[in-house]
Amino acid sequence: MDTTKVKNIFWDVDGVLADLNYAYYHFLTGHPRYREKYKDLRWEQLPDVLAIVPEYGALELKTHPELGAEMDRDFCADQRFFTNRPLYPNVIEVLKELDESGYRQFTLSATFDVETKKAYLNDILAPVTDFLTIECVQHGEFMHDTAKVDRLRECYRKYQLQPEETILVDDRIYNQYAAIESGAHPVRLRCEFTTDLPEELSWIPEFENVEAVRNWLLGG
Repeated sequence: MDTTKVKNIFWDVDGVLADLNYAYYHFLTGHPRYREKYKDLRWEQLPDVLAIVPEYGALELKTHPELGAEMDRDFCADQRFFTNRPLYPNVIEVLKELDESGYRQFTLSATFDVETKKAYLNDILAPVTDFLTIECVQHGEFMHDTAKVDRLRECYRKYQLQPEETILVDDRIYNQYAAIESGAHPVRLRCEFTTDLPEELSWIPEFENVEAVRNWLLGG
């Protein structure tokens, strides 16, 4: 794609700006209901516990074969674990540099607890909330429902954005489809636990961190 036409960036939070895998690991090894079972869990064993569903392409508590729904509910209900997802290195610096370069930036985060997630984001992203617009959307019953597509389209109208001038930076495979359906350009971030894109999406640019996305946009 022609990066010179990009004016707007929607950042997913979990797996892109913040380390959700860190939160999952400490939840499994520290929550009273699960810590005995997973007390010896090693970081690299996370995919053995949370099998990666092909359409997700990344770790999700919901994919645990027996306790997925229960784990997800317990995780969202306990702020010690729900908000224990630190920003990846240099996120604040990259967002500031892109702002100085003229990009409009948003976060678009899907969650089951919108108010708690927004409070967390306003806190952890406080150094950039003067220019970063924080948007959260309520998940439906399934992670890969139309919530993100609908919110993207709503944001285009609300902020007078052109979708063809917009990228969505996300790690989940189903959200690559959401970006395409909304008319935006998909960009994928990869961490050590993400799986490959399906062949039909192999054309999507993939990067290992936000610094690589910045370099791609700025031609560095």
